[in-house]
Amino acid sequence: MKQILAKLFGGGNHQAVGFFDWLTNRKKPLSKMSRSELRRQELLLEKDRTRILNKVTKLAKDKEGLFERGAKEKTPEVRRMLAQEFELRTSEQLMLARQLNIRSKEVMTVSRLRMLRENADRAGQSSKLGLIREADIVRLGRMIETDAVKSELYQERLDEILSMGASVDEGAASLSDAGKSVLNVWEKLDQGAITDEAEAFEEADRTVRERQASPDA
Repeated sequence: MKQILAKLFGGGNHQAVGFFDWLTNRKKPLSKMSRSELRRQELLLEKDRTRILNKVTKLAKDKEGLFERGAKEKTPEVRRMLAQEFELRTSEQLMLARQLNIRSKEVMTVSRLRMLRENADRAGQSSKLGLIREADIVRLGRMIETDAVKSELYQERLDEILSMGASVDEGAASLSDAGKSVLNVWEKLDQGAITDEAEAFEEADRTVRERQASPDA
């Protein structure tokens, strides 16, 4: 598993140290890791996640172009070729989606640990990070590698393991009501309930402003 995790946390020329090696390294336990070390790892993972996301976006646009060409094409042989290209790009998109799911969970893990480190430093307390058990590390590793465990579920399990709950920046630990309202607007666009993007943006912006201005926010 260590070899797999090390590969997942690689970072090109600025190769990232295997994150789970950090957790299990006896010479320098995670409780002694600095905020800057955790932040560097976080940035490397975010950069790679953005790279994967850009590829997924490009594939989606390529598929749209192929589909439009196929709809206009009348030659059977050309249509079959376009259908094959569409299928290949879909397969690649699915593989990248798996990588994106993994990378998102990795980023989330490092981010949570960095927040714990920062909170402990500000409070002048001993870091809670040293309390993470080896069994929990193995559990996190398995959840990161499991496709069926999506980011939302992983976030819940991660917060449980790290005992974060409401004591650690709830705004960063979960999506706020304001953020959920933006998702709802996007869903309305997807369903056709709203057809004008400018109107959708205005609704999202207004709702977020209202939520943030609310005393209960």
